[in-house]
Amino acid sequence: MSHTEYLDMFIEESQEHIQAINVHLLELEKQPEDETIIGEIFRSAHTMKGMAGTMGYDDLTNVTHALENVLDQMREKTRLADAETMDVLLEAADIAEEIVENIASGGDGKKDIQAITAKLLGKSTQSETALKTEKTKSVAMDWNEYDQAVIAQSVDSGMQAYTIQVVLEEHAMLKAARAYMVFEALEADGYVIKSVPEASDIEAERFDNEFTVAVVTAAAKEEVVSRIASISEIGEVLAEEIELGSKTENRESSEKPTVPVEKETSAPERKRADTNKTIRVNIDRLDKLMNLFEELVIDRGRLERISEEIRSSELTETVERMSRTTGSLQEIILHMRMVPVDQVFSRFPKMVRSLSRDLGKQIELEVIGAETELDRSIIDEIGDPLVHLIRNSIDHGIEMPEKRRQNGKPEEGHVELRAYHSGNHVYIEIEDDGGGIDRERVLKKAVENEVIAAEDADALTDYDIHQFIFSAGFSTVDKVTDLSGRGVGLDVVKNTFESLGGVISVHSEKGKGTKFSIQLPLTLSIIDVMLVDVGQEHYGLPLTSIVETASIKSDSIFYVHKRKMIDFRGNIIPVMFLEDVFEVPVAREWDRENYSVVVVHKGEKMAALVVDSFIGQQDVVLKSLGHYLRDVRAISGATILGDGNVALIVDTNALL
Repeated sequence: MSHTEYLDMFIEESQEHIQAINVHLLELEKQPEDETIIGEIFRSAHTMKGMAGTMGYDDLTNVTHALENVLDQMREKTRLADAETMDVLLEAADIAEEIVENIASGGDGKKDIQAITAKLLGKSTQSETALKTEKTKSVAMDWNEYDQAVIAQSVDSGMQAYTIQVVLEEHAMLKAARAYMVFEALEADGYVIKSVPEASDIEAERFDNEFTVAVVTAAAKEEVVSRIASISEIGEVLAEEIELGSKTENRESSEKPTVPVEKETSAPERKRADTNKTIRVNIDRLDKLMNLFEELVIDRGRLERISEEIRSSELTETVERMSRTTGSLQEIILHMRMVPVDQVFSRFPKMVRSLSRDLGKQIELEVIGAETELDRSIIDEIGDPLVHLIRNSIDHGIEMPEKRRQNGKPEEGHVELRAYHSGNHVYIEIEDDGGGIDRERVLKKAVENEVIAAEDADALTDYDIHQFIFSAGFSTVDKVTDLSGRGVGLDVVKNTFESLGGVISVHSEKGKGTKFSIQLPLTLSIIDVMLVDVGQEHYGLPLTSIVETASIKSDSIFYVHKRKMIDFRGNIIPVMFLEDVFEVPVAREWDRENYSVVVVHKGEKMAALVVDSFIGQQDVVLKSLGHYLRDVRAISGATILGDGNVALIVDTNALL
């Protein structure tokens, strides 16, 4: 096996198995008697051991092998899933993860594992189960004249004939797949003559945990057995040389058949198309596919514009059909890039367990909606901000058990992590039942930091005050800890989510708890916008931020603290002229009676943006402005319109 050829696959599958081990270990801690969970962990560890052994990473092989032994003892009821054992198993999973990360970063996968293996095997009394290669029992198999002739001819040509009995592990999954791998290994330098049960029954998994094959091969018996034993979930291999008596008698008693080229019963029929319906695709390939599709969307817009100008029925019909096709293609590509948020959420239960122990708190984390899907490019960015928010809830939010008891709450705190779809957005919420945000303390700190003037403080709502915690350098914690209290964090969290086109808000009630709510777009590449004109320039406003469009009279605008405002359905909201915001030169009269406005929102905040005219709704490809235009205020990117002009995409969150 080529090391480099399979390295990426090994790393990816190992990370998946480590994630599964961590998740199931936490489940096992809550249900220590559940043998199904133990079996799931054992399978993941066993598969990792086999892969690591094949790739030559001995330290990872030894760690997973020691972990297997402990799990085997738990399955045999000779070791309990107590707190001490669970701590050691979780530590072993951490060590395995560190080794895989080292390999992924180009390392050699070497690590000092003596301490962890000693912990794992400290109570071990069970010896390792060896694969048996000696002839412990005879395998009964009937030979017809054809079989005997083939065996005799093969032996005369210098090959060896064996019966191989393969016993799968008791809890082996996908038995037919394991059998297929055995047949493939045997046919590397030989061929299978017959099997018991028949190949069709093996393919349909109509057998218990063992099957027998007769094989003619150029390899030695030990090599054949070793090759089969390296396959995961193989429990025992018994090999025996076939002895048919006199070769001459066999040749005289039948015709000399040639070695079969097509073996009707040599292996289960390989219907990979029926059984293997998924493939792994590198994310870079999906990115390239998305870039090509983005160019197609731009060309589609140009064709639509040309079709409107030429007014050819055939061209119009073709463009409409192309629009429908590209719409379906867009949906397929976007779904290909979608991955469950569980990839991020799965790391949090273990983290909460560790932090709650360090802080001396009792905390339960409940995860809801982990199957919710989000674009891969967004998934890669939200992990660290969510870690900070959860740590914030555990450290600042949840009180110590004594204080909770005094306040009439259960000693165990509750943190809920939710994800769900709503329209073209995914919402992620982190809610705790802790002490909530102290309004007066936050307000006092905001005045001290000159975030707000003292005379304006009384006019603020609770919602406005709670948003101050996202200010740079803002912290109400007096004591610095390893978890928080260094005056940085939530402002970075906010900036990260907003750079992804998202919005974060916080709602809290003192004594009852706090909820952080994050709104994220499904994808960053292709968005729906409302195109508008401002002077000679075109701008795109994301539809997800728009409340409605309207026309207002000029005399409905009034001033509050020298700012232009309007009354929008009972709410007093600011009015912004985009020509002033972006310094667009315009030549027109200022005494117009009516203004076209787009009302946009960010959380509970709203504003009316004044534009010259509406062009219409359109799907556009969001392109970066590049390295030289990073800090353009309130512009998130640009797009190319159907007529070849460039339109800037307005970042309404930055405006508000």
